Amino acid sequence: MSPFTFFFIIQLLITLLPHYPGNGLSPPAKPNIIILFCDDLGYGDLGVYGHPTIRTPNLDRMAAEGMKFTNFYSGSPACTASRYALLTGRYPIRSGFSWVLYPGSERGIHPEEFTLAEGLKQAGYRTACFGKWHLGSTKREFLPLQNGFDEYLGLPYSNDMIPPKHPDIALLRGNDTLELNPDQSLLTARYTEAARSFILRNKDNPFFLYLPYAMPHLPLHPGEAFAGKSARGTYGDVVEEIDWSVGEVLKLLDEQGLSANTLVFFTSDNGPWIIKGEEGGSAGLLRDGKGSTWEGGMREPAIARWPGVIAPGSLQMEQSSTLGLFVAALKLAGVPLPADRVIDGKDISPLLRGEKEHTVANMPFFYYGPHELHAVRQGPWKLHIKTSSQTGKQYFEGKTPLLFNLETDPSEQYELSGQYPEVVGQLMKLVETHKEKVEQEGTFYR
Repeated sequence: MSPFTFFFIIQLLITLLPHYPGNGLSPPAKPNIIILFCDDLGYGDLGVYGHPTIRTPNLDRMAAEGMKFTNFYSGSPACTASRYALLTGRYPIRSGFSWVLYPGSERGIHPEEFTLAEGLKQAGYRTACFGKWHLGSTKREFLPLQNGFDEYLGLPYSNDMIPPKHPDIALLRGNDTLELNPDQSLLTARYTEAARSFILRNKDNPFFLYLPYAMPHLPLHPGEAFAGKSARGTYGDVVEEIDWSVGEVLKLLDEQGLSANTLVFFTSDNGPWIIKGEEGGSAGLLRDGKGSTWEGGMREPAIARWPGVIAPGSLQMEQSSTLGLFVAALKLAGVPLPADRVIDGKDISPLLRGEKEHTVANMPFFYYGPHELHAVRQGPWKLHIKTSSQTGKQYFEGKTPLLFNLETDPSEQYELSGQYPEVVGQLMKLVETHKEKVEQEGTFYR
């Protein structure tokens, strides 16, 4: 082999090598960003998180090709407030509305909020939302197109806010009604097809795709191809269809050569609706579920894929949240955070790159409803100052404060406040400092 041929082969191999953090190369400028957001999916509902019968081969493969998070939190244990946190990077207390909005609610996302979609549009991104919105009524000012999105197809509320409880629910396209009370067994497929179409139409430009699925929130409506197929019953059918949808998105990115320039992030808005029995999901080893600030209500399955940036098979155990995802997405797109308001999230992009020395050092405050602070976490320690549960259970006889070491006891079974009074004192100071800071900032809308 001639020296020239040898040099050519070496250069070719270097070009083809994945751009992992270890080689010192930076992520691509203005990557495409896709957020796949489930409704009421539990920490234990995916194969890769230990479910024994729900088949999720695409999400399992996504974790094998990317990063699985084990300490990832939503911004709230309920629908509306958690979506606010994701799209603004702010704690729900700053929103000014209730943690769940209904068709008759007067409030919605404030026009002065700076959403992730608005920020990415500033950087030249095309933006789309296909799925559940749930940040206000159908008043035009509250809808996606007035809050940074170029395209929208979906339900404005949860999929149970339909007759006989409420007026007819509209499937919207943009600001207009496409149809009333749509066949929900078609929703996942319709959102998936809209997502594929958007990707194909915008593959030559940076894009932001937000795909907030209607399910596994009740009522459960799997598509015909998935109904009756899961050993876990109808709930499993719905989750397996969502897994199919994820697979369709990943496959298209691969086929179009977009994967290396696209961050795909999958997670859920809050924990499972455990009071619904078999129709609800599972928080796995975590305590409680939706509507509580116990770990099962706010710690979520989270998987990220970005070939060439995220090393395959990564396990991320650092604490992070949807608020940090907001900050990371803007930073990756080169968009500065707004300076005229408080952003509570901390950048998680170094975690995606696997930087071992990086810690988000984000002390999440767990709100029950936007305005009631129930718990705080710092490092391994979590302190409950109030507790709640949709089950009506009074764990530990309803006594507070309660202290847990989540590194050794993620199930919150062994209460340690009596053994570590100094830790309780430190965390109580954090709570009081946070409350005072929020009151002084006065940045929330009333």
